[in-house]
Amino acid sequence: MPHRQTAPGRPPLPVGWRRFAARLPILLFRWGLGWVFGKRLLLLHHTGRVTGLDRRAALEVVEYEPTDGCWIVASGFGPRAAWYRNLRAEPKTVIEVGNRHHAVTAHFLAPDDGAEIMARYALRHPRTARRLCTFMGFPSDGTDAGFREAGRAVPFVRLDAGPGSRLP
Repeated sequence: MPHRQTAPGRPPLPVGWRRFAARLPILLFRWGLGWVFGKRLLLLHHTGRVTGLDRRAALEVVEYEPTDGCWIVASGFGPRAAWYRNLRAEPKTVIEVGNRHHAVTAHFLAPDDGAEIMARYALRHPRTARRLCTFMGFPSDGTDAGFREAGRAVPFVRLDAGPGSRLP
């Protein structure tokens, strides 16, 4: 089964039909069907660091805080993921949630914050959290300590919407 190489300890990047399946949510967002995902996925627009071209990535929403207007996402492929590095270079961007666009600013969270976020995520989605830990190469013993360890290693990003951030 072919895979593209990634950093040691990180899951391989998908190729072939797995890549198509991973990118299918992007197509659905482009076709105006983002509402299918509810608030579980968002589409991140980001600008390529080298090319300056508009890029898109569909990401799972780890946490959503409606009162603050912020979404928390994680880079399962680590800090080398293209979208993560592009946000580091240009943190102001746009996301789509459902069929709504929001102007946001990316804030990169500390490892201890990531540990707390992953522990809360595991309480809400225990089976998914165990599968994610296994996929990313972390112990999946299902304990709070195991989830916190994984959370410290995974880069988390908070996307904060400014006042009046909803775009037409």
